[in-house]
Amino acid sequence: MHAAPAPWTTRPGRDLRRSGSLRDAVGITPGLDIKVSSPSATELPGEFQPRTLRRRTLQAIVALAVLAAIFLLAPGLGEVRDRLADARPGWLAVATLLEGLSFASYVVMFGPIFCTGLSWRRSWQIGGSELAMGSLVPASGAGGLALGAWVLHRGGMGAERIARRSVAFFLIKSGVNFVAVAVLGAVMAFGLVGPDLSLWLTAAPAVGATLALGAVVAVPRLGPGAALGPEASRLRRGLRAARRAVIDGTGEALQILRSGNWRVLAGSLGYWAFDNAVLWATFHAFGLSPPLTIILMGYLIGQLGGLLPIPGGIGGIDAGLIGTLILYGTPAAGTAAAVLGYRLILFWLPLIVGGIAFAALRRDMPSGGELAACEPAFAAQSA
Repeated sequence: MHAAPAPWTTRPGRDLRRSGSLRDAVGITPGLDIKVSSPSATELPGEFQPRTLRRRTLQAIVALAVLAAIFLLAPGLGEVRDRLADARPGWLAVATLLEGLSFASYVVMFGPIFCTGLSWRRSWQIGGSELAMGSLVPASGAGGLALGAWVLHRGGMGAERIARRSVAFFLIKSGVNFVAVAVLGAVMAFGLVGPDLSLWLTAAPAVGATLALGAVVAVPRLGPGAALGPEASRLRRGLRAARRAVIDGTGEALQILRSGNWRVLAGSLGYWAFDNAVLWATFHAFGLSPPLTIILMGYLIGQLGGLLPIPGGIGGIDAGLIGTLILYGTPAAGTAAAVLGYRLILFWLPLIVGGIAFAALRRDMPSGGELAACEPAFAAQSA
């Protein structure tokens, strides 16, 4: 049975920015130019036009250059510069390989969440392009989700399903981090693994992560809300559509996980684990080997800096990671060097490899009904 069309899909060519429902449901940054009309093979939303992408790339490179200049030239950071000068190329190569495995894990889980019939080539093109956009567009990868939504709709996938599955994808991808903090914080608080830290640094994050996971599980119980009459405003219709997408998408995320699809499980775990391992490797590259538990605990809290509206999260994530890891006891100079190395790899590898995927996608954009009939990750789900 096909789901009833959402209010914001009833008129061909309608601009999703007007209702904001898909944008709000998947966390897309306001202002992204996303249309669901049937464009020509070369047409892209304004946010993803070559000129815009070149401007964003330049902004991110300038931000990286400023960050590097601070480390290299600012007074009082001599120890950081010494660490950077003594970098071990072998460990940096390992970190780059691990980031490549994290990139591959994202592609592995992309297909079965949105469409089990999606070829590996299409999964790489769309998933890789999303990661490239995530290096450039702020707000924790929202730009990547926006591009993926536009491409999937162009290939014939319904807007309601895209909104639901984007919510499900985001929750599955991010949920691993919260589960890890909840478990690891608890075992550290009880002294089962070291190092010995304050309960504020172990039990408190564990409780916070557990409450967040409980809230996610409870979301489907909210229901879609009361039906709206024909006189309802566009804003109310958009908010109801967004609420429905979040509620249905959360329920689908739980169903997808219960289905036990190996690609979803391996991809979500790999995306998280390999990205953490990149930071672990960059610490070793600069002569430090903090406990893995510290890296895992500091990772989630530090990554919250990526929510700041800065190109690629540059500066926000760095400050968040450095501050959190120092709070957990890692040396300041070595931590600054390790995080800088981590961020350079995290920025350039997805941008380069994902840029190749994006170029391939532009030459071979899905169209018509290519993605209209593909099956979801579990058989009971409607298209």
